[in-house]
Amino acid sequence: MSAVEETIRAKHAASIRRTVPIGNRILDFLSSVRLGVTLLCVLVVLAMIGMLIVQQNVPGFDAYYASRTPAEKSVYGTLGFFDIYHSIYFNLLLLILSLNIILASIDRFPSAWKYITQPKDWATKKWLLVQPQNALISLPAENVDVARERIASVLRENGFRTKLAEKNGHFYVFGERGRFNRIGAYIVHVFLLILFLGHFVANQTGFDADVRMIPGDRTEQIQLIQFDLDKKEKFNVQLPFAITCTDIQQTLVDPGGSIDVVNTMDWHTRIKIDDPSYGVTEADVSLNKPFTYRGYRFFQAQTIPIGNARNITLDLTRQSDSEKSTIDIPRAGSAALPDGTNVEYSQFFPDFTFNAEGKPDTKSGNYNNPVAVLNVTPPGGQRTRVFAFSGVLPDNMPVGAPKAGYKWRLKEYEKSPYAHVLSIKYDPFSAAFVAWYIGGFGLIAALAFIFFISHRRIWALVEEAEFGKVEVTLGGNSNRNPFGFADKFSMVVSQLKGSE
Repeated sequence: MSAVEETIRAKHAASIRRTVPIGNRILDFLSSVRLGVTLLCVLVVLAMIGMLIVQQNVPGFDAYYASRTPAEKSVYGTLGFFDIYHSIYFNLLLLILSLNIILASIDRFPSAWKYITQPKDWATKKWLLVQPQNALISLPAENVDVARERIASVLRENGFRTKLAEKNGHFYVFGERGRFNRIGAYIVHVFLLILFLGHFVANQTGFDADVRMIPGDRTEQIQLIQFDLDKKEKFNVQLPFAITCTDIQQTLVDPGGSIDVVNTMDWHTRIKIDDPSYGVTEADVSLNKPFTYRGYRFFQAQTIPIGNARNITLDLTRQSDSEKSTIDIPRAGSAALPDGTNVEYSQFFPDFTFNAEGKPDTKSGNYNNPVAVLNVTPPGGQRTRVFAFSGVLPDNMPVGAPKAGYKWRLKEYEKSPYAHVLSIKYDPFSAAFVAWYIGGFGLIAALAFIFFISHRRIWALVEEAEFGKVEVTLGGNSNRNPFGFADKFSMVVSQLKGSE
């Protein structure tokens, strides 16, 4: 083509574009594949920035922010990199990409749907012979109908759905498999939109909060945190129900070791929800077992690693006759002795000491000198505070002397932290569930469907030939995995030739 012809064609194309209404040109731009791919690449880059730069609602952000230079703080803060997933431009890009996906699907889906509703079941001989896979064979057969049945039988043996067709006096056998793969891209679009919608709804309607759980404590509020870079504003939000912590438990790898994370297999927080509308509900929130209630999801967030005891075992020696006995008391519980004395488990100090004011305290959170504090009430007597040490103390020490008619010793205890912290995520429309489970797993399945299943088609033009034979022109193509289809096509041809 000459330069003059190219110039003329370019001017003609430009004049055609100018005559297209501007509304149509905008729609064409918004539905273009190029725009969708560009937006997707930009979102991937922004998501990578969000992973590389610690976000302001992530634990440890305070230290990370303090370690940044003034220039980094200014630039990152201005660009919104410290809270990128909630930024206006990130959500605007999601919105435009969603619109692009919808418009592109509307524009291109009808042509893909025709592969299913109006399959091409015939083709000319010339067209068949230029397909990626083609062959020309002759079959001994009484007539065309017998040959077509034989071809259809071979195709069905190889997993193809068959159809017999006739066009302009020519007879065809059409076989295909995996035709729904043609709309796989639009299934991916649906699950992408579900992911985007779930992300947007969860950001707009949901929130995250932490609540401290100490056995026996009851609360009807949770504390939300509003982030503004290194500043945190805390405020309470009323719940439509009350939460009571009934028990906390820590399963240790080595029961004699510490309560550190490295020595822990699981955490359990047992709660009771008192809801005026739905009654009482009990739940066990563990590390790998969140609990969902009315759009609220409860997760294990952290522990307050000050040593405590979930239950204690006490050795008692009666002062009157030196008779020994043993009792078990759960945290915040009580037990009655045979003589009617009531023993309440009040407090636990892992590293017992007296502070400057002369009050019981703990030096550290480690189990160096564990002591259980008890409230003991003899029958008809006054309640007395008793300290039960794990070690044997001399009788002349005030804290180790017999009290309330008994000498007390802490024999055993089940290690447990002072409190657990539950993370509560509120998602009234289950947007997170829809996004991550339906959208996420659906997207993975759809992509697997696209890449591991292909639409394979084989046409056979059957014509009568001389000497009682039938000539068959075969042609076939596949939208994916051409090498695998080539093997399948060769197998079909071999089986047909084997029947000669």
